Amino acid sequence: MDGSKYMVGVWIVGVLSFIAIWIYALASWGFLIGLMFGWIPALIGSVILGFIWPLVVLAVIGIIILISNSH
Repeated sequence: MDGSKYMVGVWIVGVLSFIAIWIYALASWGFLIGLMFGWIPALIGSVILGFIWPLVVLAVIGIIILISNSH
């Protein structure tokens, strides 16, 4: 796997997971605390999920298949 192609996946999954985790922090901790401090767990989670992005993509595909087969 070419390193530049891997880094594209890192950035895509990292940015999407950062936004999702920060929104979750806003919903869990309230607007003020979530806005001020939610970026810290969002940054940590997005870095981790970004570098294991192939597993994240496979998990999302698996969840989509499970949901589509249950209906």
